[in-house]
Amino acid sequence: MCKGVSESLGVVILVMEAGSFVRSIPLLKHHHLPPSHRPFRHYVRVSANLQERGSYKGGIKTRELISEWVSNNDDSVRSLPIYVGGISLLGVLFNRTLSGIAPVADASSSQSRADLLTIGLAVTNILAGLVWLSIRPKSISVVPPRGVECQRIHSNIPERVASELTWSLVVVYDGICVLQIGYASSNEGGEPTVVDSSKLMQGSIYQGVVKSGSQSYLANLSLYPGKSELPFLPSNTQAVILQPLGDKGIAILGGDTIRGFTTSDQAWITLIGEKLDATLSKHMTSLPLAR
Repeated sequence: MCKGVSESLGVVILVMEAGSFVRSIPLLKHHHLPPSHRPFRHYVRVSANLQERGSYKGGIKTRELISEWVSNNDDSVRSLPIYVGGISLLGVLFNRTLSGIAPVADASSSQSRADLLTIGLAVTNILAGLVWLSIRPKSISVVPPRGVECQRIHSNIPERVASELTWSLVVVYDGICVLQIGYASSNEGGEPTVVDSSKLMQGSIYQGVVKSGSQSYLANLSLYPGKSELPFLPSNTQAVILQPLGDKGIAILGGDTIRGFTTSDQAWITLIGEKLDATLSKHMTSLPLAR
């Protein structure tokens, strides 16, 4: 923190406690000036609570350690309410036994009313523990795509355009599949399934993305009935991003993990989609592409 700023004999000296930083800045000498023109002595004090910053970082580290411990002891943590509830019930029975109170609850006794409340809370804990044990998050893992490697680029696409297209898996533009690369489902002959552009463009997925003009992220493809409109993707594709290319095309990217695309991935895919749209709109109009 800044300890002090003083002016003396035309020099300003800053002393920093953290790091012991000292810096001198020459100023206009004023010891020859008349008394009425001499600058007055002043002090400036600035403070920053570095201890609070340290405690904040320490708090984050503590939360990370607790979170890691909970994840490593998931079964024990989920069973903890059952143990707490069971011990509470045993404690109530033990207390009534030592107190000489009849095991049957009597509503007229304050002790019985307190015991009934304790029993209710204990049963609630046990039920909560049973719910925690029965409901578990589904483990997310990477799955190898069931398909064959595919790399199809239209023969009339210039090399300059093809170098940009290889970022995507399937690119349909102006009614033409200009690119199919990566993994694809296989037909009966073991060959990669060809993208039927006209059928794809008639589907609700394509129409919805082009109409909205915004990216569509299917984080868990198995939950979407429109999956049947993408038969060219591997059958076990986990997630899909549908990126519109202006109002004339779409880029389809498949992933091997549920919710595998992060917000950063979605952002750069959006930017690449805009760049592809600019490139394709400039070159596609002059190419004799067969549909």
